[in-house]
Amino acid sequence: MPPGRAAQAVDRLIATYRGRTAGKTPILRDRSDVAAYAAYRMPATHAAVRAALGEFRARAGEWTPATHLDVGGGTGAATWAVADAWADAEAAHTSTVLDWSQAALDLGRELAAGAEWASVREAQWRRAPLGGASAARLPEADLITVSYVIGELADPDRAAVIAEAARAAKGAVLVVEPGTPDGYARVLAARDQLIAAGYTVLAPCPHNAACPVQAPDWCHFAVRVTRSSLHRQVKGGSLPYEDEKFSYVAAARFPATPAPARVVRHPQIRKGQVLLDLCTVEDGLRRKTVTKRHGDAYRAARDADWGDAWEQPDR
Repeated sequence: MPPGRAAQAVDRLIATYRGRTAGKTPILRDRSDVAAYAAYRMPATHAAVRAALGEFRARAGEWTPATHLDVGGGTGAATWAVADAWADAEAAHTSTVLDWSQAALDLGRELAAGAEWASVREAQWRRAPLGGASAARLPEADLITVSYVIGELADPDRAAVIAEAARAAKGAVLVVEPGTPDGYARVLAARDQLIAAGYTVLAPCPHNAACPVQAPDWCHFAVRVTRSSLHRQVKGGSLPYEDEKFSYVAAARFPATPAPARVVRHPQIRKGQVLLDLCTVEDGLRRKTVTKRHGDAYRAARDADWGDAWEQPDR
């Protein structure tokens, strides 16, 4: 597709994603939309899901999914991310992508043919409605990802999709949304549903208690995404990268322990000290000052980044 036509499709997608107008038809309507999405949004979606999976896997121990279901997966960004996250697993998992856009599934299948991972090359691509009375009953899978999709649905349909994911997941559910106040609100509602269904939140939260983040603030993180030349053309950007902000929740059925705390802001590095804004089990949100006299903790604090688990003891 010519860059000019792709840019026009991108402009429409940007307006749609920012407005998040709920409906019962897919945002990706045709091949032009899907090609624009693959250039404009797929790299960022992949990066956000991969970052969230990294934090989840760090808390999940030896657990490995044998089956993965990518709900509303479009061109399969989450399927690629899951394959990468468990690339070192002894046995390859299988993935199934469900989406209501046939055009997205068709392009996703084409892109997957060149993947290095068998789970991507051999993924199943299935068309299924995600909202309304005709919404599909989800097949069971060890890991279910629901990324950048519930914002396209009306409130009752969002709740229904998360309820289905909670029922169908045999091991874990990951929900990822844009890192906006509205995206965070959707993630928070999904978190409440998963906890009510008996799940343990493993990331980013260090607990299953009420979120201490209060409006107008919201919990979100960021990951740096490398822009291709096509990406820069369709977005009209000059920088070789962009930062994708996202909100997420990863919850498990199996026994596992979340991190004691999570870094929820960029650490502030000053002379001889680091200021960390943490979400903690006991105290909710709090600021911790780590100085050189803390030794290993100080070195860890200097290396810490926004979104990292914080596991150094208080002393």
